[in-house]
Amino acid sequence: MKKATQLTREGRLLEATRILRRALEVPAEAPAQAPTEGARGTRQRGEKITDVAFRELPAQTHERPRSLVPYLDRAGAPQGNFRPATFEAHRFASNRRTYAYRLYLPPRTDDRLLPVIVMLHGCTQDAADFATGTAMNELAAQRGCIVVYPEQLARSNRMRCWNWFEPSHQQLGRGEPAMIAGLAADVVQRCQGDPRRVYVAGLSAGGAMAALVAQLYPDTFAAVGVHSGLPAGAARDVPSAHAAMRRPARTAATGATSAAVVPTIVFHGGSDRTVHPDNGRRLIAEALARASSSGIPLLPREQTVTVAGRTVRRTAYHDPLGVPRIEHWDLPGGSHAWSGGRAAGTFTDPSGPSASAAMIDFFLAQQLPPDAPPPT
Repeated sequence: MKKATQLTREGRLLEATRILRRALEVPAEAPAQAPTEGARGTRQRGEKITDVAFRELPAQTHERPRSLVPYLDRAGAPQGNFRPATFEAHRFASNRRTYAYRLYLPPRTDDRLLPVIVMLHGCTQDAADFATGTAMNELAAQRGCIVVYPEQLARSNRMRCWNWFEPSHQQLGRGEPAMIAGLAADVVQRCQGDPRRVYVAGLSAGGAMAALVAQLYPDTFAAVGVHSGLPAGAARDVPSAHAAMRRPARTAATGATSAAVVPTIVFHGGSDRTVHPDNGRRLIAEALARASSSGIPLLPREQTVTVAGRTVRRTAYHDPLGVPRIEHWDLPGGSHAWSGGRAAGTFTDPSGPSASAAMIDFFLAQQLPPDAPPPT
């Protein structure tokens, strides 16, 4: 039972459920059918992209585990102020549309305010699949973070891509960015989140939307993480989106950009054939330019990191206090996949350094100033 309790605190509810069922002689459900060949790990396919889909495979179906509370009570788990981790499905209404999202709450023993991380999936993925592939919940359990996974509507994009390339979703107070910022503010208010420590990250189309949301709402998000994505304002329609994905413009992105200095961490594979790696370099260049224009001196520190035989380049730009404000992970040979993710999720590269761990480390070093307005 101690093992089940520990797994629950770490947010690994499915594993804890199996242990408890064995111990309490609860009949197990029939095992899920094994996925077909190619349903796990890194994906690369060569067909033409439609709807600005990033060639990601359909998400797996995940059943939310039954509540562990009755079993833990019987097993003698800690009582009192202890609240076990949960990962549950919810809905959020915005702009006359209702979005599904998953919410991870870490185990708690007190009422302190917790950091909030908003995770934006890529095309054809869903919240459960993205949570599985990134393993963000397990890390959030260790670091005491709330994680929110909003889902794109099929009616808005049939491939479930976030519409980062449409002008109607590139403006303050409108469209998908307004929904994402509003959802973050709602979770902060309802779940004892820390309004000064709210972050947004995403993969591919989700990464492009994360970059956009962070620029539109710099008073809500203290930092942004972009994996295999594009800069804010990189496109204004489908043709320009395809062009930007193939090769970004030499000049800075225009349109949905601002002078806001938002701490930024970028991961991008050097062999990404879906979103050209120059987009990652453009994200870093624009972040550095905004910092320079604001008079913020940054000192670069470059290092090589070897993980599972792969050598990657990490460049961190520190402020005078030694805090990293911009971070670039260049992954030579890396594909269009979440680095260090789990093979159980779609569109992951388990052999790379953990993007999730690096992003959490980077995020928790950032917070909004005390006089920042509350999230909107």
